[in-house]
This record gives sequence, structure tokens and C-alpha cells, in this order.
Amino acid sequence: MPDVASSRARYRRIMRFAIRYMLEAWWFELILPRIGLRRFAARGRAARLTDIARNFHTLAISLGGLMIKVGQFMSSRLDVLPPEITKELEGLQDEVPPVAFPAIRELAEAELGLPLDRAYEWVDPNPVAAASLGQAHRARLLPSDAADTGFADVIVKIQRPGIDEIVDVDLHALRRVAGYLNRVRAISDHVDLPGLVTEFAHTSMLEIEYLHEAGNAERFAANFAHDARVDVPQVAWERTTRRVLTLADVTAIKINDVDALRAAGIDPAEVAHTFATVMFDQLFVDGYFHADPHPGNIFVTPLKRDAAATLSGAGAPRGASGRGPAAVRADGSAAASPPWRLTFIDFGMMGEVPDRLRHGLQQLLIAVAARNGRQLVESIRDVGVLLPSADTNELERAMTELFSRFGGMGFAELQRVDPREFRDFAVEFGDVVRALPFQLPENFLLIIRAISITSGMCSALDPEFNMWSAVEPYAAQLLRDERGNIVQALGKEAADVAGIVARLPRRLDDLATRVENGRVAVETPRLDQRMRALERTGRRVISATLFAGLLIGGILLRGQDAVFGTILMIASIPALLHALFAGWAGRRP
Repeated sequence: MPDVASSRARYRRIMRFAIRYMLEAWWFELILPRIGLRRFAARGRAARLTDIARNFHTLAISLGGLMIKVGQFMSSRLDVLPPEITKELEGLQDEVPPVAFPAIRELAEAELGLPLDRAYEWVDPNPVAAASLGQAHRARLLPSDAADTGFADVIVKIQRPGIDEIVDVDLHALRRVAGYLNRVRAISDHVDLPGLVTEFAHTSMLEIEYLHEAGNAERFAANFAHDARVDVPQVAWERTTRRVLTLADVTAIKINDVDALRAAGIDPAEVAHTFATVMFDQLFVDGYFHADPHPGNIFVTPLKRDAAATLSGAGAPRGASGRGPAAVRADGSAAASPPWRLTFIDFGMMGEVPDRLRHGLQQLLIAVAARNGRQLVESIRDVGVLLPSADTNELERAMTELFSRFGGMGFAELQRVDPREFRDFAVEFGDVVRALPFQLPENFLLIIRAISITSGMCSALDPEFNMWSAVEPYAAQLLRDERGNIVQALGKEAADVAGIVARLPRRLDDLATRVENGRVAVETPRLDQRMRALERTGRRVISATLFAGLLIGGILLRGQDAVFGTILMIASIPALLHALFAGWAGRRP
């Protein structure tokens, strides 16, 4: 168990790391571009990112705890984060050093209330997996317990000794870092970082409560009870406590082990598609989802041919019952179940989607599949990500342009796009997006985490994986479920257009009257933003010129009049600060 001194040392290490790289990012990404050195800052960005990722890797391995969770999440963001970071962190979960078995045995026996050799027939002292918050050992139940549960081979998950104190220290450090970042108005105006850390803290505390995790496993299993694509380990409740969890041993091929999948005759691309649709079912249908679906928590379990045939006949796929599109062909008939299953483990981090939020996510999914920028913005507003006061006219135009330029492209196709296209889009619409007042509703952080890990995992299994293709049949079924059929939806759109056409003559007449009376006002938000930016730039140029004049004058006069020269040099400092930071701290959306 960590003492006070080691806890303080841990806290100081985390804070030193965070402050160092926050200052480095501030210098290279804010200061240097403001003084005309943007290209210089960009030239060394890849090396800096690699250095940060490598140093964080070392820090996370040495500290463990929640730092592993942070790195694990970053390593899965193949679709967003640069490869310099994801490549460096991709093996992080597999490198966690295990706790010595005597310490694990002591904790387990204290929790179970009896020696391990009386609780189990045998326990392997070598862990099968060492995770950030606990570690797992293979074991076998006593014959009497095996007869009751129906299985004998188990995995015993045991908490790391002192993990409660370690989690407290890590959360304290994360709260402090979030507090620092929240003082930057460009961040605080858009994201409630302290609120996100509070939500993360709640999730982390639940994750070290194994009775809660056991209940999660049974609830998840009930949701997929009639789905032939998914398997969940059974819980041995007689050998489960707050810090010890005993589950049936379901170890199989790790989902990201492409070579092993191919050796077993399993197509990784098919695994990617099935995994994506299973996650969609959890998020958009059940409203209860696995929020930590990284490679260590998902197995692909090959089935024997006779067992696969039995399962295919006995357990109808979810799509066949109308609950999701995963096992449904384009013509609506049920597709055959694959001769393997996705086996989920580790149910410590689960998320729930309230009914209203789930409906909003479904509408967002439909908008993405339809490449409808206006409907997408409306869905984002309904979900609660945008505040009701947000002016979204420019955002609608940005989303329409986004679909026009990049819509329908998969991860591999986006990698082949000329980077100048992304840069041009960012320049054109970056200010629009940054100016909008975003917020994250409850549980949205876990939803983002689950979707991003899913996207990254599928792209790793199949470089040509296209999330659009996975979304479209799902969205089509949602349209059929919600609106009866697509024809009805098109009819509604036609009725809307007819209504607009019918009202058009009167609106034109009203517009002509307002023009005659001089009461027409034209709003140009983008032009206004550009003018404000030019005004700020002009003031900063004047300040920079004043700074240069005072500094050079002070240097020249210092040889003749040291006091007056020094005063001029000191007087140049406020002008320098204004040239660097004018408009940054006070900028508001």
C-alpha cells in the first residue's frame, strides 16, 4: 500500500509532466506562430509528438493506475491522433508490470475469508494479464462449485493492493491539470474540463468495485442473450467480492491479432464490420454499452461447426428480430451468423444512454448517412452538444462542405487525400467551429470514447474499412423503424418543399416591401469575424513596431545614458506582450 511520501512523489511526477508539455505546446503552437515562426514550429512537430508520447509511455508504465487508462485511450485513436502518438502507445496495456503473487494472494484471501487452496482447486501464480487496476490469474473451481456453476476453468481478477489510494492521487492530479486548462478561455468557453474529470472520476471509482462489474456483466449478457454474434463470461458469485471477481475462462484470439485470425480462417475485415455493428447496437438500440472496448477486452472465439449450426438455429440474430441491422442483408432477410463469436470481457467501464440522448444519436446517425448538413446540425443541437443560443448558419454551411469534400471516404482514403485540402478546410471553417459554444452532456465522454476506439480498432483490422458503409444500412433500418418506410420520409420532405413553394410568393412580396421601406438588414458573421481579426492584427502590428523602436532606442542610448536607455528597454515590454497576446485572452465566441 503506498505511503504518504510515495503518494506525494507520484502526484509531483504527474504534475511536472503535465506542466512541462503544456508550456511546450503553448510556446510552439501559440507564441511562435504569433511572431511569424509558424513554419519553424510546424517543422519539428512530428519529433515533438514522438518525444511526448515516448515520455508519457515511460511515465505510464512506471506509475500504472489511471495513467495506463489515459495512454490506452490515446493509443486507440488511430482515426484522429497522429501516428507518432498512437504507434508509441499501442502496446501500453500489455506492458503493465504485474504485482508479486504473495501480495495478490494476501489481498484475495482477506477478501474471500479463506486460503486460496480452499477457495479454488488451484490458482496459477503467473498472471494471464496485468492491467492498470488489477490483474487476472487462471484457476479452477472446486468440484462442488463447478457442479453448481456449470463450468470449472475460471479467470480470477484481483485488485492491485493499494489501488484505491493510487486512483485518489491520479484523480487529484487530473483535477488540477483540468483546472489549469480551464483558465484558458479558448478551452473553457467550449468544454467543461472539470466536469469531464468529475465524470471520469465517477467511472473510475465504479471500475474498482468488482461487485458492480459482475452485475454489469450479467446485464450485458441479458441484452445479447439471443444474439449469436456475442458471448459473455458467466460469473461465479460464490467466489466474487468487492475486490475479487471470478469469471468463466473465455480466453481466445485477441481481436487485433490479425495473423492469428487469418490462421484460424477468420477474415479480419468481417470481424471489423461485425464489431462495428455490435457496438452500434449497444449505443443506438440498447442504450447500454461497453465503454472500454480496447483489444485486451475483446476476443474472437472460433466455434465448432456443429456448435455454430446449433447457435444459428437456436439463437436468432439481433437483426432478425428487428432490433438492429447487424445480421440483416440489404433485402431485409436475416444473414447467417459467422462461425465465431465476439467475446467481451472487463465490464468495469460501462455507459448508459438516456432515451432522449439515444433518439438524438439515432437522428445524428441518419443525418450522417444521408450527408445532410442541415439535419446533422439540428441533431447535434438536439443531442445537447450545442447550446440553444448558438448561431448555426455557418456551421450548416461547413458541414455541407465537409460532406461535399470528404463524405463517404474511409480511413484509408482520407489518408491519401492531399493534406492541403484539410488545411484549406480548416482555414475556411476553423473560426466558425471554434466560436460555437459546445458542451458535453452527461455520459457523452464515454460515448465518444467507445466510438473512437471502435473506429480505430476497425481501421487497424481492415485499412480499407469505411465507417460510412457500416453506418448506412443501420441508418436505413432506423429510418424504416421510425418512419415506417423511406417512401414516407421522402413524402415528408416533398410536403415540406411544397409548403415552402406555396409560401414563397407572399415571402417575396414581404421582402419587396421591406426593401422599399429600407428595413432590410444583412448579417455577415464571417465578414465581421474577418474584420475583427484584421483590427486585432493591426493593433498588434503597431505594438510590435513600438516595441522594436523602444528596444532599439534603449540599446543605442544605453551607452550614453544608462538610466534612460534601460527605462526605454523596460518600457518596450508591455508593447511586446500586447503584440503577442492581444485578443487571445479576451476572445469570445
